Amino acid sequence: MVSFYKKYGCKPCSILLMVAVWLASCLTILSLSFLLVYVLAQGLPYIDTNILDIKYTTQNLSLIPALVNTILMVVLALGLATPLGIFAAIYLVEYAKNRNMIVNVVGVTADTLAGIPSIIYGLFGMLFFVSFLKMGFSLLAGSCTVGIMILPLIIRTTEEALRSVPISYREGSYGLGAGKLRTIFVVVLPAAVPGILAGIILSIGRIVGESAALLYTAGTVAALPENIFSSVRTLAVHMYVLASEGLHMEQAAATAVVLLVIVLFINQAAIRLAGKLMKGNQNG
Repeated sequence: MVSFYKKYGCKPCSILLMVAVWLASCLTILSLSFLLVYVLAQGLPYIDTNILDIKYTTQNLSLIPALVNTILMVVLALGLATPLGIFAAIYLVEYAKNRNMIVNVVGVTADTLAGIPSIIYGLFGMLFFVSFLKMGFSLLAGSCTVGIMILPLIIRTTEEALRSVPISYREGSYGLGAGKLRTIFVVVLPAAVPGILAGIILSIGRIVGESAALLYTAGTVAALPENIFSSVRTLAVHMYVLASEGLHMEQAAATAVVLLVIVLFINQAAIRLAGKLMKGNQNG
């Protein structure tokens, strides 16, 4: 211990903290590795041509309709929530004063909404979108519900991304004669894209893995939708239905593998896109 202290200049308490950090990191990596290996081992042997048919039947238990429905759900929910979240964050950071009552109210509201259980969102969506607005159990009702769920996350991550942009960027743009709106969309937003993408990635993960809220709003019909008012079943709901029946655990495990691959693919694609955007901003 004394020789280690003399060599690296660390106090005993610092050494203990370093060991604790390494142990926590190793446990995290081991837990994630075990999860990945276990899910792949349980699900990969059961991925065959039957569950990859276009049409779902009680014989093949195909997950393709659920996969298509999940993609549509993500696109619609992000299409509803992303513009609202980004524009709200721009107003809060660039236009509203720091101690403005609106900023405080929106901040408290966003934090509160982020902590509400998804089953509450599902109940709200069923009462408001399904019953009051007469949307029925549909793709649109589910998209609106999960769009509200991810809105606080997009607002908060976009706020942090905008605040992380150095003030010198704005001052330099103003010095060159650009107006406030042009500065925001040409200078500030491109620099904040990696942070905004991080929030969108987290939102996609929440949409893909959501089941409770969609059970009450989108329904459980395992078929390709005819329109946005058709009842649909996403991958998470599909996996839940199969597992709850207790008769198709193998197909549920295969669905879990597909979900895992989708999330990993989205994360890698978003990371590469963010890297390219950052390089483009630096070269520009």
